Amino acid sequence: MTESGTTATPPLRVVLVDDQALVRTGFAMVIDSQHDLEVVGQAGDGVEAVDLVARLHPDVVLMDVRMPRMDGIEATGTILARADDGTIPTPRIIVLTTFDEDEYALAALRRGASGFLLKDVMPEILLDAIRTVVKGGAVIAPSTTRRMLDSTLGLRDAPAPQAGSAESSSAPQPGTPSPAVEAPALDEDRTHRLASLTPREREVLGLVGRGMSNAEIVDALFLAEPTVKTHVGRILMKLGARDRVQAVVFAYDAGIVTPGD
Repeated sequence: MTESGTTATPPLRVVLVDDQALVRTGFAMVIDSQHDLEVVGQAGDGVEAVDLVARLHPDVVLMDVRMPRMDGIEATGTILARADDGTIPTPRIIVLTTFDEDEYALAALRRGASGFLLKDVMPEILLDAIRTVVKGGAVIAPSTTRRMLDSTLGLRDAPAPQAGSAESSSAPQPGTPSPAVEAPALDEDRTHRLASLTPREREVLGLVGRGMSNAEIVDALFLAEPTVKTHVGRILMKLGARDRVQAVVFAYDAGIVTPGD
């Protein structure tokens, strides 16, 4: 109880996953400095992360991508699959990347991650991101989302590099994760979800996929902001999307938005 007699809100529980202990220590120092946040566990690889999340039930997981035994993409998919089955409470997962890992971030988003941060993120942005995803928000700006999707999904139309070329020599080395850049074909369930959208909702989804904020959609469609918020909420519900980022990925996979639009 607080001095005023009200019950204090427990801090948000965070699990850190990174194969570099120094990185985990740095993030932990920043997070534990906040009264409303608490690091409850740390893992050095995806296998350990899956176990920790099952035991500790954190609110948020900060997930590295490249790790031994199980990478962050597979760990994200495994954790959220268990959550979907009702085996564990659903945590929000934020993927940690570097500048050259857009494709891995996209693969993690397809597995259900709520967004991504660069590892050199400013402390205040990291803290705000943790609080934001718990409320169902996204931790990447729409413009960043579009840049990432445009650059990675644009690889579908790029010619395969010739053997011995400079481009082929920069291919991932053995032991690195192999993200699924190619969009999966829409199955019957996702086709049904897409068909459940009204024409207006489909139009709004297209604008969300192009990186527009609610305010920009208001201007583009001459709608009231509460109306746009209602449309976005219904779109998320009908698509089964955890947040706005998931809806953007769905829009690209469904062909509503294409790279360069």
